[in-house]
Amino acid sequence: MQIFMNIINVGTILRKTNCPLIQKLIRFFSLSQVQTMKYLSQTEANNVDVELFKAYKFSVDQLMELAGLSCSHAVAKCFDVCEHSRVLVCCGPGNNGGDGLVCARHLSLMGYKPHIYYPLPTPNPLYENLTHQCKSMNIPFIEKCPEEKEIANCFDLIIDALFGFSFKPPVRDAFIPIINVLQKTKIPIASIDIPSGWHVENGKNTDLDLEPTLLISLTAPKQCAKFFKGTYHYLGGRFIPPSLKEKYQLDLPDYPGTETCVKL
Repeated sequence: MQIFMNIINVGTILRKTNCPLIQKLIRFFSLSQVQTMKYLSQTEANNVDVELFKAYKFSVDQLMELAGLSCSHAVAKCFDVCEHSRVLVCCGPGNNGGDGLVCARHLSLMGYKPHIYYPLPTPNPLYENLTHQCKSMNIPFIEKCPEEKEIANCFDLIIDALFGFSFKPPVRDAFIPIINVLQKTKIPIASIDIPSGWHVENGKNTDLDLEPTLLISLTAPKQCAKFFKGTYHYLGGRFIPPSLKEKYQLDLPDYPGTETCVKL
């Protein structure tokens, strides 16, 4: 046991060192693990979700809470609250939008100042409750699509929670204005699970798609993540049972300690 603890301590020390050679070695071994990781197709991603609900008896709101929490933690790791406190959270009508609502609530608890743009709310008790929770925490909701100048003057970061892995083109009319604005902005964007407008397997394939700085893959990366060229890629949603990981041969990286997300 003492030998094992010594190994862990050495690993921790090495990760904190500023030696360029050691940091290159750490990145090399981390990259090797990521390269063996499985990227899910749309069908596989849907099947994993179905099994979580039916075979493992998770509820939608349970997974959404864990996913949104991990997204907020990934955002905080990449964008310091002192420099990126003003956050515009753009939410779509499905589960991805629900993840965004949860993320906004947790960002607020961590000192950020989120505003939510939710152009097409889902008439469902789950989403109505999530909306109520945010409003109860005095998180403002924006009624009109913000213009490019407004975003530049009022926000330091954008959370893209518009479309998830179930998205299929074309983009619905209600979301075309916000996509057009976000394509022009210089403010960094953090996309939840899938950059909005992307095909879940083939990546960018329309004129209405985003190029985020941060991508937060949930459960497991989707195939489109192979085409991601941004600065940060994190994995969140630390809730996959070992037997399910084995069944789908996910080969996910280990989450360090008590972390809810891990850098890829």
